[in-house]
Amino acid sequence: MKKRISLFAVILALVFTLSGCSSSSDANYDEDTMIEQADALISSFSQMSTEELDAFKDVSELQLNLTLLQSGFNVQASNFTTMIDAWEAGIEECGDYISHGDFTVEQSSDSIMLTTDAEYEDRDAEITIEFNEKSEMESFTAAAKYSTGEILQKAGLNTVLGMGTVFVVLIFISFIISLFGLIGKTQQKKTEPKQTEAAPAAVEEETVQEEDLTDDLELVAVISAAIAASEGTSTDGFVVRSIKKRRKNSQWK
Repeated sequence: MKKRISLFAVILALVFTLSGCSSSSDANYDEDTMIEQADALISSFSQMSTEELDAFKDVSELQLNLTLLQSGFNVQASNFTTMIDAWEAGIEECGDYISHGDFTVEQSSDSIMLTTDAEYEDRDAEITIEFNEKSEMESFTAAAKYSTGEILQKAGLNTVLGMGTVFVVLIFISFIISLFGLIGKTQQKKTEPKQTEAAPAAVEEETVQEEDLTDDLELVAVISAAIAASEGTSTDGFVVRSIKKRRKNSQWK
């Protein structure tokens, strides 16, 4: 209920502020009328509290359009709420609004820009209000003015932060790359002893195989000689295909 009463009071203030311009609302605005609109907009915003400005955002778009039409502001509801946000952003950055100077008008093919220097509590700003080809207000900006020293200070700070971020990232990447080298050395140390231990085992296996082969040849010669003696023949015609070990409990037949 309080918001409705506050909004009604704001509407009345807008109507009285633009009472001198409402009679020409159905005609194309000229430069003087647009300046009157811009002055009335800044004056209305400066006289409203934050709660009163935010009350416009709580109503429907249709209701806000009717309110703006009755007050004489040639602006759409969606653009009006955006202009409120821009006004509040300027107050937050520059402090409370105090006053502004005369407007300068710059006209292009599809828009008209009204610009003025404004004084705020903390720092000065440049206010720009844009009108379209239908002389409807489309946007509002309050750009804070910074001194050359402040601009250089901000630029230097941004440069330091940017370069610092780059160096931190490079150092981190270098650290990660160095870890890859340590991992490779660790794996190499783990694999070298296994290879060294495997080499003697291979040599020993080859020796055993050679020894076993020598024993087999001797055994073949002894068996061949025994068979030849029992048969009364020579060993020249014997061919040994294979030698198999018999079980201990086996009996010769």
